[in-house]
Amino acid sequence: MGDFKNRPNGVYTLEANWEALYILTKHWKTDLLFYRDDLNFLDNLIDKYIIWISNKEEMEAVRNIDNSILETAKNCTDLLKRVDKHLTHLVNLIVNPFKYDSHSFRAEHQQLEDDITNFVKAFRNNRKEVFEVTKMVMDSNEFIRQFVVV
Repeated sequence: MGDFKNRPNGVYTLEANWEALYILTKHWKTDLLFYRDDLNFLDNLIDKYIIWISNKEEMEAVRNIDNSILETAKNCTDLLKRVDKHLTHLVNLIVNPFKYDSHSFRAEHQQLEDDITNFVKAFRNNRKEVFEVTKMVMDSNEFIRQFVVV
């Protein structure tokens, strides 16, 4: 997968009409809600495997990824709030074009898009690390292998 950007390349943000930007922003919100749920799942997965950890190295790895997931989840919550605020600005622009500065809105839109792209990269990295740590714990623990078919 490439970037998170769900729009054509070029000057789309500067030229797109309000309805198109509204649809794109609603997609961002839907995706962020999914990522939030997935982060909760990953955090729960870590919580379930933490009881099987038998050495200091594994415990440190799990703590690090858990902290990273919590930070990413907080970032997701912040982005969801910003997207909601952004949608409000967009509705105001659609209803009353003079209520909000369109240049400021488009700059806000671009910054939000860049921040979401960076969030998705961090999310993907977290997901990868959770699976690697989970595999490491499972591979190193004979007791778990008795109950889990890999």
